[in-house]
Amino acid sequence: MVGTEPRVLVVMGVSGSGKSTLAATVAGQLGWDFAEGDEMHPPANVAKMQAGTPLTDDDRWPWLDVVAGWIRDRLDSGTPGVVTCSALKRSYREVLRAPGVVFVHVAGDAALVEQRMSARSGHFMPTSLLASQLATLEPPQPDEAHLTVSADRTPDEEGAEVVARLGLRPVS
Repeated sequence: MVGTEPRVLVVMGVSGSGKSTLAATVAGQLGWDFAEGDEMHPPANVAKMQAGTPLTDDDRWPWLDVVAGWIRDRLDSGTPGVVTCSALKRSYREVLRAPGVVFVHVAGDAALVEQRMSARSGHFMPTSLLASQLATLEPPQPDEAHLTVSADRTPDEEGAEVVARLGLRPVS
């Protein structure tokens, strides 16, 4: 359900689903600001994940507050933006939710996601944490401003779907 004119898109899903690639694609298509939520994690969170330890809610709340601050800055300035954030639980999305925010859930088969995680280099999230992310995931519900796209297509195809379904206009 998307019942609001989007000003900020939060591209969400488990690690390896293609959030960053899709978010950068959509931001480029629209000419909107882009932020990588993973870069907003405090060093302690990154170290935990690198060590193969799942984050707890207590680890996530301060990070979510930083992401929410980025969203508020865009909304307050009237500057549209796209940010990545796993936003796995509804309670996490509640921290990020505001009028004008739409969640874009990138949903993918576990085998595809694991394959993508294994193929990437330089990322702090090991494939061993995928199971905990999948167990934590609470997909958006009909009363949440969101749309779901399948991770099994190219980023350009996924991006075109997001832009079309939201009725947005690409810059080129």
